[in-house]
Amino acid sequence: MILVTEPVRTAAAVPVETVVEARGLVKEYGAVVAVDGIDLALDCGEFLTVFGPNGAGKSSLLKMLAGAMRATRGTVSIGGIPLDFSQGEWRRRVGMLSHQGFLYPRLTAEENLRFYGRLFGLDDLERRIQARLERVGLADRAGFAVYKLSHGMRQRLALARALLHDPDLVLLDEPYTGLDPAAASVLREVLKELRSSRRTVVMVTHNLTEGLALATRVAIQVRGRLAWEGARSDVEEDGFERFYHEVVDQGVRSRV
Repeated sequence: MILVTEPVRTAAAVPVETVVEARGLVKEYGAVVAVDGIDLALDCGEFLTVFGPNGAGKSSLLKMLAGAMRATRGTVSIGGIPLDFSQGEWRRRVGMLSHQGFLYPRLTAEENLRFYGRLFGLDDLERRIQARLERVGLADRAGFAVYKLSHGMRQRLALARALLHDPDLVLLDEPYTGLDPAAASVLREVLKELRSSRRTVVMVTHNLTEGLALATRVAIQVRGRLAWEGARSDVEEDGFERFYHEVVDQGVRSRV
């Protein structure tokens, strides 16, 4: 007997959003070319770690992706929409942790978060502030002025500020620099949560071990260009330091 059945229906593919895209990105400081024609596209949930020597243009790249710096040439799009500096709606999708921290030293930890939350017009702001301070281990320092906090505490507060508005794209510039083991552990756990919640992350770091730990993609930037880029699965952690130095050396020689 032949049974007639309906054809098997496969689940429709869920479209993947490209969260950030850069095309032909260039940043010049006079005669110095800090970023030299970088193309980059990251989808929802991808975690890209960018390694590179000092002066490679990594911080300039992050600032342009964040909309904190205008490119000399090229374009940056967030969610498929080119950055328009006359409009600010796209800023709600981006959170950045940089060397500056963007904290007001005379305000308390709580006041800093409240100030930034009001700029974004966030709902349920007090709950958000309390939750972020607890997550970065600063609930007991909520009433302390920022200038009284240690470097590690200020870094954790800056991270809480960068994540206060639940951005889709998180940009991190050397987040482990100067952190004590306790602060580094907090940062590591927060980054794990970002990855599990399918946020898109770009992290610049010199810390090879931490940089590889959560990455889905890895890039090495040398003299303004991405000298190498690949999937994290293509990278062997044991031999990565040697590979990194080979790529950097080759990139430097090729530009001389």
